[in-house]
Amino acid sequence: MADGVLPDPSRPFGQRVRERLEHERVVWFTTTGADGTPQPNPVWFVWDDGGFLIYNAAHAKRLSHIQDRPQVALHFNSNEQGGDIVVFRGLAHPADTQPPAHETPAYMAKYREAMESISGSPEAFSKAYPQVLRVQVNAVRGY
Repeated sequence: MADGVLPDPSRPFGQRVRERLEHERVVWFTTTGADGTPQPNPVWFVWDDGGFLIYNAAHAKRLSHIQDRPQVALHFNSNEQGGDIVVFRGLAHPADTQPPAHETPAYMAKYREAMESISGSPEAFSKAYPQVLRVQVNAVRGY
């Protein structure tokens, strides 16, 4: 995990960010629609080389959103008391050279069972979600 942008791992917040990147299954991915309205969506992800890899359906609106407005935000759910906040900012762009989901070991390790459950097989999931985005993170905040 390239983590130059992540908070200091010797501090509690930095440790918690890394734990959540490893164990959380969903992150909220917010793009901006053409009218300026934020468009949050829960997505599956893997942390890879300082950013998020997110597999998308071919016609997902977020793909058109990032063409003109690549600045995005991502965040995890808070805990029950409204704490444990982690927000990431970054630039989203297509990752056309990234292998499909079923050929990405970290994605398979994290989501194989869920991929089979919703699509029948990892290969079928990759066909249903062929568009890969990379969000290169440039800032992290939270508490």
